[in-house]
Amino acid sequence: MSVRKPIIGVPADRRLLGSHWFHCVGEKYLAAVRDSADAIPIIVPSFGTHEDRLSILERCDGVLLTGSPSNVEPHRYEGPASEPGTWHDPHRDETTLSLIPEIVAFGMPLLAICRGFQELNVAYGGTLHQRVQEVGPYADHRENAEAELDAQYAPAHDVLLVEDGYLAGLHGSNRIQVNSLHSQGINRLGDGLTIEGCAPDGLIEAVRVTHARNFAVAVQWHPEWKSTQNEFSKVLFDAFGSAARAYSQTRRGANNATGAL
Repeated sequence: MSVRKPIIGVPADRRLLGSHWFHCVGEKYLAAVRDSADAIPIIVPSFGTHEDRLSILERCDGVLLTGSPSNVEPHRYEGPASEPGTWHDPHRDETTLSLIPEIVAFGMPLLAICRGFQELNVAYGGTLHQRVQEVGPYADHRENAEAELDAQYAPAHDVLLVEDGYLAGLHGSNRIQVNSLHSQGINRLGDGLTIEGCAPDGLIEAVRVTHARNFAVAVQWHPEWKSTQNEFSKVLFDAFGSAARAYSQTRRGANNATGAL
């Protein structure tokens, strides 16, 4: 009997396309879930703290928080007002920031990337730099938006993984090379989060939820980009997918024992 593939919920961005609002997820994230986590992605609409969010969670075996061109609204972490023209997505903020503690409390696997990394930090009471490149001693972590995509997502700097940390154990080494496509970054680390890796300039680039009962990891870079071609991306998504499969089997076993559907 074949093992059922886990279902990964992926909260969407809410974007105005033409005259209508759409709930969107980049294909690269969906492809990474399918190809590198061996799971089935489903898009979760960003309706905020809608009562159906828990019903959606009950049907998922894991959650992926993606990157996005939008920034977390600064009032969510008592930050200064954004520069004019900054793209925000309040519906996504309201959806993900309320979901994150519930996901972890469920014991459901969670992988957060770029904006998702920042959301996780804010959800646990942390704060953000809005423009890392303007805050010493940090480097400019933005991509060249005029370059070809492969150049934008090319390795940009090392991340020094914490010795004996979870990610170092996955990789078998304390150093990896990552891409870099962000201007926001962690200022104050959220309560209950453990640092897993930093850039050479000291900027936090990877964390985990310290006392989570299951996989709960966040990274600032973009492992979803051509994930099947990058060794660390492959092991990261494989670990996420494995945790989701185990969660699915445990949940289905509990449901069978109680007669639930």
